[in-house]
Amino acid sequence: MLLMMKNIAPTNNTPGVFLDPGGTIIIKGRSMNKNAAEFYKQIESWIDIYVHNPPDMTCVDIYLEYFNGVNSAIFNSLLKKISNVKLKNKELVINWYYEEDDDDILAQGENISSVLDIPINLILMT
Repeated sequence: MLLMMKNIAPTNNTPGVFLDPGGTIIIKGRSMNKNAAEFYKQIESWIDIYVHNPPDMTCVDIYLEYFNGVNSAIFNSLLKKISNVKLKNKELVINWYYEEDDDDILAQGENISSVLDIPINLILMT
């Protein structure tokens, strides 16, 4: 199946998402939608196809201002799926960006890295 580039515009409650089959995944904004499962279903479907034949390198950039508990569980699931590219002997880089005074977002990145046992680059935005 041919995988197409997907670009989802952000809203007040959902992040902007850029999915490029060439190896770039970007999630940016706020994720506090009440119907998170429905919103992320299309992204999960894309990732399910992507991980079967990923390029040599996948780079995931996550810039979140805020996300609630329901969305946190979904991010764990998404990143776990994405980490399957490593099973294909491909390189995976996950960059988790946070603001200097945003200890919650930093802690979430650390937690996801620990729970999933995948390295995440925690990057302070300047």
